[in-house]
Amino acid sequence: MRSKLFVPGTRPELFDKALGGAADGVCFDLEDAVSEPRKGEARDAVRQLLQGGEPAASGKTVIVRVNAMDTPHFAADIAAVAQPGVHLINIPKPESAAHVRAAVEAIERAEQANGVRTPIGLLLNIEAPSALRTAAQLALAHPRVAGLQLGLGDLFEPLGIARREPAAIQQAMFAMRIAAGEAGVYAYDGAFADIRDADGFRAEAMLSRNLGFLGKTCIHPSQIAIANEVFRPTDEEIAHACKVVEAARHADAKGVGAYVVDGKMIDIPFVIRARAIVASARSLGLLPG
Repeated sequence: MRSKLFVPGTRPELFDKALGGAADGVCFDLEDAVSEPRKGEARDAVRQLLQGGEPAASGKTVIVRVNAMDTPHFAADIAAVAQPGVHLINIPKPESAAHVRAAVEAIERAEQANGVRTPIGLLLNIEAPSALRTAAQLALAHPRVAGLQLGLGDLFEPLGIARREPAAIQQAMFAMRIAAGEAGVYAYDGAFADIRDADGFRAEAMLSRNLGFLGKTCIHPSQIAIANEVFRPTDEEIAHACKVVEAARHADAKGVGAYVVDGKMIDIPFVIRARAIVASARSLGLLPG
C-alpha cells in the first residue's frame, strides 16, 4: 500500500472516484475530517457504501478511520463499519494495550452481527508522546494490529514543535519505525497538509521510505502519483533483489551462510529484505508471478 487516500465520510460524491483512482488504498474518514454535528451522517454514508459492495470489488485496501475510543461515537462507528470487505479499521489515539484489546472486542462483536468472516485488522495512529514511547507495546497488544501510522501534526502541535522541523520529523519517524520493527508490524507515514507543496510532500515521503515505511497517506489526489513513485521499488532494487534471492537459493543448498552479490556481503537480513522487494514488485506487476 504505497498510497492511501483519505476521503471524508461526508463526501459520498467522492467515494466512487476514490475507489476508481490510482491510490493503493482508500480510507473513509469518520474522525477529524467530519464536524461533530455530521458524525452520524458520515457514519451512515460509509455504512451504506460498504454494504453495497463497491469497496470490496475495487481491489483496493479498504480502511475506515473511526472516532477515538473516548468519544461517544466509537461504539456506533464500529457497529456500522465492521462490514465484509473492510481490511483495516484505523484507531486514533490509542492510549494503552488494554484500549487496543477493547477495540478488538468491539470489532469482534460487530463482525459477528454483520456476517464478517475474514477478521478485520487494526491500523493504530501514533499521535501522542505516550503512544510513541509505548508504540511497540500497543502494536503487540493483539495479533490483529497490522501497522502503526504516524500523525506528526497531532504529535507536534501540543508540544510547540514545528511540523516541518526536519530533525524532529526524522527522530519521530525513526522511533516509530523501530517500535514497529520490534512488534513485527509495518510503519505507515501520515498526512502532509500543504497540498500545494509537492516538493515538500516528496521530500517527506522519501525520508519515510528511506526509514523503511510502507507508504504515505494522501489527502489530495495530486499526492497519489508521488507516493506511488516514491514507494515503488526501483528497477535497480528489483534487479539486485532478484540476484540475492537466487544466490540465497544456491547458498542454502550448499549450506553457505554468507556470500557476495554485486560486490556486497549478503546474509540473512539482506535476504529477508530482498524477498520483500521481490514480493512487492510481483504485487505491483513489475515481475511475473
